[in-house]
Parts: sequence; C-alpha cells; structure tokens
Amino acid sequence: MTGWLARALKLERGEFVPVAWSFAYFFCLLCGYYILRPLRDEMGIQGGVDALAWVFSATFLLMLAVVPAFGWAVARFSRRGVVVASYGFFVFNLLVFFLLLRAEVAPTWVARAFFVWVSVFNLFVISLFWSVMNDMFDQAQALRLFGLIAAGGSLGAIAGPGLTTLLVEYLGPVNLLPLSAALLIAAVVCALQVMQRTGGRTGAPPAARVRSESVWAGATHVARSPYLLGICVFIVFYSALSTFLYFEQARIVENAFADSAQRTQVFAAMDLATNSLTLALQFFATARLVAWLGLPVALAMIPLAVAAGFGALGAAPTLAVLVVFQVVRRAGNYAITKPAREMLFSVVSTEDKYKAKNFIDTVVYRGGDAASGWLFTGLSAVGLGLSALAFAAVPLATLWAICGLMLGRARRAREQANHENTPNQPHRGGL
Repeated sequence: MTGWLARALKLERGEFVPVAWSFAYFFCLLCGYYILRPLRDEMGIQGGVDALAWVFSATFLLMLAVVPAFGWAVARFSRRGVVVASYGFFVFNLLVFFLLLRAEVAPTWVARAFFVWVSVFNLFVISLFWSVMNDMFDQAQALRLFGLIAAGGSLGAIAGPGLTTLLVEYLGPVNLLPLSAALLIAAVVCALQVMQRTGGRTGAPPAARVRSESVWAGATHVARSPYLLGICVFIVFYSALSTFLYFEQARIVENAFADSAQRTQVFAAMDLATNSLTLALQFFATARLVAWLGLPVALAMIPLAVAAGFGALGAAPTLAVLVVFQVVRRAGNYAITKPAREMLFSVVSTEDKYKAKNFIDTVVYRGGDAASGWLFTGLSAVGLGLSALAFAAVPLATLWAICGLMLGRARRAREQANHENTPNQPHRGGL
C-alpha cells in the first residue's frame, strides 16, 4: 500500500487488510438489512395495518425474551462461535421465510412474523458487529479506524435499497430474500477473515460483560437519576412520534398502491433517499451544526421540524408530503438527533453508560413503540382520521423539543459539575 494512502486513511503497518475486511463486513451486513427493511414494511401492510399495534407489541416482548440470552452468549462464548452460529441461524430463518412466502402458507401470519423477525434481527446483527470490532481492535485503533469502517456500513445502507429499487419489479419482493441471505453469508466470511487477520483475539472485553448483564439491571440506575429519566422521556417522545408517522405511512402507502412490488419499491426509494441524505449531512453538517448551535438547540431542532412536518401532513395527508416528511425526519435523526443524544451519556458513570443505556435503548425505546402503537389504534377507533391524528402529534413534538432543550442544558451543568468533582464521581444532580 502506498504511503500517501496509509496517511490519508490513518492506517499503520498491518492494518490495511483487517480494516478492508471490516469495511466489507459492515457493507454486506447493512446492504443485506436494507434489502429486508422495505420488505418488512411491505409485510406490515400485508399482515394488516389494523394489526400493527399487535405486531409492535410482539416485537417488544420477543426483544425482552431474547436480548438477555444474546448478551449472555456474547459475553461468555468465543466471538467466532457466536458469529457463525448467529448469522447461520439468521440465514436459515431467511430461507424458511422465503419458502413459506413462496408457497403462500398462512401469508398473513407469516407476513406478521417476518415483520417482527426483521425488527429484532436488526438489533442483534449490528450489536454483534460492533462487539467483533471492539474485540479485534484496541482503544487507540478504534479512535483512528472506526470512522472508516463505519463508512462501509453507510455505503451498504445506500446500496441495499438501491438494489431493491432496481430489482423488485423484475424479481418480486419475496425473491429478494435469498440475495439478503447471500450477503449475510458474505458478512460471515468477512468477519472470520477479520478475526484471523487480527490474531483471532476472541475474549469478551470487560465493557461487553457489563453490557451483557440483565436488561433490567439498568432500571434501578434510571430510577435514581432525574437526568437519566429525562433521557427516557426524550426517547419515549421520539419513539411515539416515529410510530405515529409509521402508522400514517402504512395507511397512505396502502391506499396509494395496490401492487406489492410498487409498495416495496416506494419503501426502498425512501430508504435510499434517507441514507444518501444522512451520509451527506454526516460529512458536511453534523459536527458543524452541533458546534455552532450547541447541544440544546441540536437536540430541539429535529423535534421542531417534526412538529412542522406533522402540521403539513395534517393539512395534506398525501403520499408526496409523507415521503418528504419521512425522509427529512429520518435523515435528521440519524445525522443530528442521534449523535447529539449519544453525547448525553458522556457525563454519566461508566456503569450507567452500559447498564442504563442498555435499558433505555431496549425496554424504553421498544416499549414506547408498543404503547404508542396502541395509542394510535385507540385514537383511530374513536373516529380520528389521518389529518386529525397528524395534528394531534404537533403538541407532542413541541414537548419533545422542549425536553431536548432541557436535557442539553442539564448536560452542560453536569459537565461543569464533573470538572469540579472527582472524575470518577459524576454529578447526579436533577434535570
């Protein structure tokens, strides 16, 4: 490898090959997932829009059952074995779904099961990827290399929906499942190459052991801290409004298109636009906006945009308004709100970073999805239409923005207090 390329990529001797395999690993993983994602959204419609609240609840319950077992396995068994067994199991599942959907065996129930499976699958495969990366590269390497490796995932997140958009009309939605399975197999090959090229270090680091403890261990940490409770409220607003918009999306797309391939193509095109815009924002805007506006405004900016988007959707509940709103909201969340939200955890203890964050990212997030799904269903049952439901979300989004401002200011206060206290004794002051 030429010296200028090594300097440009911040690579040291012997790192190019394992980093290239890691880049390819994340590319294959997210490319495969983003082929499945528009199919999942289509299966949500095929399984019945009126049943989505049940499907969201099933996702939440399955996650509660499987996450602790998965974390226990990741912390105690060799990474090589966990990777091969986990991805092998997922590939087998995909092929089973492919056969069932092709044979049209109980299509409604299989569609619902597929929706739940993809929603949980995403959580595991990305978590396992970063576990492998944290095992294979030390802390100093992580600071230099993880941005480059993450770019592979960003490209995969663009290639996946791009392939779906191009192929779904010719192959049909169901026939894309083997392609996703092939990409998962390629991801396994890449993961094994990474482990081999980095010396096969497969022991779980202490951080992984802390992270893998019972998902409920973080509940006590959250209950003792008004600051962490504030983050929970922020997450609940986010998940509730995302679910409201998802339900509206399902109804609008179902009414706009009768053909399954067309709906899948629309979902894939939305993912492609979202991920392309996200990548552009991450390159050119995220760091500058957070530095310029400050964390409180960065946390409130997308919620205010969501309030405006729901207002526009309430005034004109059309496909065009939905697509623009959904793409801008999701790209803004990935590029601005999520990075800003992660900064909130930089002023809490190491234990809270793993235990409390694990609880918030699983139980609080998915629980908010399930609860808001039933809220949307209940409001629909009493006669509220798409416009009324969209307008009802506007004050929720405004409260979400206020919560973001308060959290940003609370983080600043804790950071100042942490400088005055011992570094290992983080301030637990109120929100």
